[in-house]
Amino acid sequence: MTTTTTPAFRPLVRHGLEMLAAMLLGMALLGPLWAPDSIELTALWMTVSMSVPMALWMRYRGHGRVVEMCAAMAVPYLVLLVPHWLGVVDRGTVLMGAHVLMVPAMIVVLVRYRHEHGAASANPVLRFAGDRWPAAVALALSFDFWHAAFVPPVWTLLACQSAYLVWGRRAPRVQLLVFGLYAVLAAVVTTASAEVGVLLIAAGWGAHAVWDLVHHVRNAVVPRWWSEFCGVFDLVVAVTILIAWL
Repeated sequence: MTTTTTPAFRPLVRHGLEMLAAMLLGMALLGPLWAPDSIELTALWMTVSMSVPMALWMRYRGHGRVVEMCAAMAVPYLVLLVPHWLGVVDRGTVLMGAHVLMVPAMIVVLVRYRHEHGAASANPVLRFAGDRWPAAVALALSFDFWHAAFVPPVWTLLACQSAYLVWGRRAPRVQLLVFGLYAVLAAVVTTASAEVGVLLIAAGWGAHAVWDLVHHVRNAVVPRWWSEFCGVFDLVVAVTILIAWL
């Protein structure tokens, strides 16, 4: 006996994954901005960090029950703070346990109000912010680069350009040329001094950010979400390398 996924189930799963992604983005981008000493303020800030981007995304997508979904972020902390105040569980248990409990709490809200959907927001500011989700993901993934000096191996530039080879296989000449240039850069870096090699790697990432921008403006070769994501990520890598090593 075979079963098939019903059309109504797919948007429900997609909605849940989008909410989870928005939560993680909030934790990555907003969470580190404040580290209070008390567990109560930490719980409050983590709730705000996850709820704000999630609520904005829900409005952007036209999903209802924003308050209920935000409550799913807060209630687990409230549940675990009580035994913490009684001395039963420690700080780490509250923080970790709340994140675990948020998942079933979100599922309850999703399933309970699965038939309630509104129209996507027409607010131009909200639309613009929502459309920039690839940039937000790139900033979240590269956030730690601002705090710790990190120079990616030069071969990662070749891997980055490989994406353009895959998507641009119908017109590969230009992409192959750029790939060849990065191969030459990699060879030069391996023979250069450490200081020169670092500058060359930073220049390579910066040049690839410009390459991404060109494709994003032209809407060519790769999907626009990829060129936006890759461009922001590449720029952060280049800038953080220069800040750390100059």
